[in-house]
Amino acid sequence: MKLLANENFPYPSIYYLRSKGFDVLSIGMDNPSIKDAEIMTIAIEENRTILTFDRDYGELIFKLNYKPPMGVVYLRLNKFSPIDPGIIIESLLNSGFDVSNALTVIDEQGIRQRKYSL
Repeated sequence: MKLLANENFPYPSIYYLRSKGFDVLSIGMDNPSIKDAEIMTIAIEENRTILTFDRDYGELIFKLNYKPPMGVVYLRLNKFSPIDPGIIIESLLNSGFDVSNALTVIDEQGIRQRKYSL
């Protein structure tokens, strides 16, 4: 699976996901300081799932009509080690959970999802 880690996604989690066979493009390493709309464009063009801690992606999807086919996973975690997000994403994706065409939110209470059509 092809992933796109936003600038705020921890590097140890990126390295962890790569070690597990995921194709992870890192905005922080490869394109620091680009705008969220540019990140959406990359995700759409390259069929990547966005991994982020940034709540602005809901607005980009539902108000500005960016619709990445592979979805956005928004983590709202208060306390975590730098590798925890990678472990959570690996577990989610390996479980067969479908994140495509959706804003998926992960927090301490669980997982919720809002689907969108392309």
